[in-house]
Amino acid sequence: MKVWISAFRLRTLPLALASIGMGAFLAAANGFFRWDVFLMCALTTILLQILSNLANDYGDTVHGADSQDRQGPQRAVQSGQITAKAMKTALFIFALLALGSGLSLLWVALENAGNVFWVFLGLGIAAIAAAITYTAGWRPYGYAGLGDLSVLIFFGWLAVLGSYYLFAQTLSWPVLLPATSIGLLSVGVLNVNNIRDIESDERAGKFSIPVRIGRKKAVSYHRILLVLAVVSSVYYVLLTYSSPLQFLFLLVVPLLVKNAYAVQKKTISTELDPYLKQLAMTSLLFVLLFGIGQLISV
Repeated sequence: MKVWISAFRLRTLPLALASIGMGAFLAAANGFFRWDVFLMCALTTILLQILSNLANDYGDTVHGADSQDRQGPQRAVQSGQITAKAMKTALFIFALLALGSGLSLLWVALENAGNVFWVFLGLGIAAIAAAITYTAGWRPYGYAGLGDLSVLIFFGWLAVLGSYYLFAQTLSWPVLLPATSIGLLSVGVLNVNNIRDIESDERAGKFSIPVRIGRKKAVSYHRILLVLAVVSSVYYVLLTYSSPLQFLFLLVVPLLVKNAYAVQKKTISTELDPYLKQLAMTSLLFVLLFGIGQLISV
């Protein structure tokens, strides 16, 4: 059980929940919130994230990115603690669980929404497919360097706009700005991971953004991601301004600066690894402060 819990990579869950939290805070600030919808959103997101983590463990081992030379945390399939067959079974189970949870969520939130139900069902199936095929399958898109775009879409735009709609049954274009913020922060977490694994990924033929552009440019790319994440939310506040408390999220800027500095200076994989968790937790804090600022400024 300990091995499976380790394979779930629970430290990645705060980042997944941050995306749903952003949508929930925005909806609540605009007068829309339901606990049943929020809890179902959170459960579905957790299942999708675990599915993605298990698929990544399996796929990177099969394709050689997780080998004995890899400097990051040990993976379950690569180390032999979980067999490839058992992991494939787990993928099937968690895909079914995510689908079942997602269907329950849509039934609760969109019971009388007609065709919108089918649109969200299609998006949910796409999310399951994206979670699995990032590194698993015969042609994983993560190995082509498309992981960053996928994270921006699924952790940012779809997670925030989708959850917001499930609460409010409507959308407004400014919501895209904080959705972009959490999407870019999520891409930043992936970028730290890819910078850490740049050497093993290159040997395995995994052409992540850092592998394609080199470490130096990947560090600059990382700074751009963090800056644009902050700017997007600042722009949203300026558009919807009612109180200086809406800028509460800016308190995390020193933590983002610390992360950017570490990514530049920490060239040893084991030294850089803690900053994955640091950025994930900073992203969650960003969302919490952003949301609190919105709620107390209503």
